[in-house]
Amino acid sequence: MNRRDPIPGQEGPSEASKRRAAVPAARSGAPADRLPALLAALCERLPEDRFVALERFLQTATGPNDARISRFVAGEPAAGLARQLMDIVQAWRAGAPLLTGPGLALALTTARSLPRPEPAQVVVSGPLGASLPARLTSSVAMEVIRSATTSLLIASFAAHGARDVVQEIGRAVGRGVHVDLLLEESTQAADAFAALPDGVHIWHRVGAAGVLHAKLIAADRHTALLGSANLTDRALSDNIELGVVLRDPQLVEPLIEHFHWLLAPENNIMRRV
Repeated sequence: MNRRDPIPGQEGPSEASKRRAAVPAARSGAPADRLPALLAALCERLPEDRFVALERFLQTATGPNDARISRFVAGEPAAGLARQLMDIVQAWRAGAPLLTGPGLALALTTARSLPRPEPAQVVVSGPLGASLPARLTSSVAMEVIRSATTSLLIASFAAHGARDVVQEIGRAVGRGVHVDLLLEESTQAADAFAALPDGVHIWHRVGAAGVLHAKLIAADRHTALLGSANLTDRALSDNIELGVVLRDPQLVEPLIEHFHWLLAPENNIMRRV
């Protein structure tokens, strides 16, 4: 009795399973998806001179299988750079084998030309050792306030003294910046800002379900200082405090929107004093 080949669509369970097994499953991080991310990561690392050298080399490369590529990669002295370049070459071969060297050079130049957010930076108060690349809270707070052109959103559980910060907020008001101060009522934090112009908006939390404990200085929608430090002389300079300054609008904007939601009258969370 002769065996007949199964009709497609009418295979038995075992035949259908074999057909499915022969088809590679889709995976995230496929070579075609990896190449743009690898190029972006390379742009973050390469100094200008090495970027120019790589771009010039790619302009002469015929494609990912050009024999000269291995020699160029092997000649890179920086630690880990050769491995990073080989990852790009492998993704190039697997995901875009028909892309020429000038085409990859154009993609690399495009990636480098795109605006890249500055990385988050550690901010501290108190003793500062040489092992931690950080900046002092007092100087960063002043810098963030000075960078505001349209709005300042400041939150603090406690406030006392901090005359330099108060004066800088006053200067911001003088140049037309809208200022919202979210302060904890039980600590009488608003007293520290009594000398500010009437245009400053001071907010307290409604009810007694909890306190306003956030510490934030946000300029416009581009920069935000977050941390443990209140707006007091000791917290800004002497206490052991820790924070971070964000200069990525994609991170800062949702943060600002959250506080705007807190201030919305219909939500009855904060009240203007």
